[in-house]
Amino acid sequence: MIWQTSRFQIDVSQPRVMGIVNVTPDSFSDGGKYFTPSGGFSGVFAHCEQLIRDGADLLDIGGESTRPGAPPVPLQEELARVLPVVRHAATLGVPLSVDTYKPEVMQAVLDLGADIINDIWALRQPGARQIVAGHPSCGVCLMHMHREPQTMQMAPMEGDVVPQVLSFLVGAAGDLQAAGVDRARIVLDAGVGFGKTVAQNFSLLAHQREFLAAGYPLLAAWSRKSSLAAVSGTSPADAPLAIEDRLVPSVAAALLAVERGARVVRVHDVRETVQALKVWAAAS
Repeated sequence: MIWQTSRFQIDVSQPRVMGIVNVTPDSFSDGGKYFTPSGGFSGVFAHCEQLIRDGADLLDIGGESTRPGAPPVPLQEELARVLPVVRHAATLGVPLSVDTYKPEVMQAVLDLGADIINDIWALRQPGARQIVAGHPSCGVCLMHMHREPQTMQMAPMEGDVVPQVLSFLVGAAGDLQAAGVDRARIVLDAGVGFGKTVAQNFSLLAHQREFLAAGYPLLAAWSRKSSLAAVSGTSPADAPLAIEDRLVPSVAAALLAVERGARVVRVHDVRETVQALKVWAAAS
């Protein structure tokens, strides 16, 4: 199976590791670690290069935190964060994904050579679908999100999320194909943590194989999510794990997602995930 993108045809017959590059001061996991408004971009550039040395097959660059409750970032600020990183990363020889829902950012990064648009809104913002449909070959990841980042965890989804999420994603992909986008360009993401309870997130993982029937590659993004922290304490009385203690649960979730058919795993801890997948491949 091939994921068609702007510059690359990505072979997803084997799982691929997408390294997260947050160009944000406030992301839940590593906000401000590689980028601060006054600190310049050298740390982000070095981080991109290190992720590739660690084994990342592709990079996912984002300039706006989408953690629960995060405020929106103005357009010009997002562009100022993302465009220098895309220019640099485009020289590194791997596919580039940009995590954005703003059509103006989509157009700007595609003009610079980005390969994939990764949209938490599944192209529901006015003009977004037209930007992707107007590009001859860019890849796209359509994600399910309940409500919006500011409110999604205030009133999570109700009921059995698996059929609801699957129906939404199949519909979004169908709408995009109707706009002229070849299905080989489309990947689906169930949106772990985006308006779901802990139990619902794990239900999506337990029933992930049901999504394969739709015929699109699946992207899984469990890395350092709070649902992993909620279930990983040594006793029920433990507080959720701190960010720095979520490595092992994150790698375990990535392996389980791959075992259940995910073709791309979006992770912070690239080196450890790559090592774990090599063990998995040796036993497959």
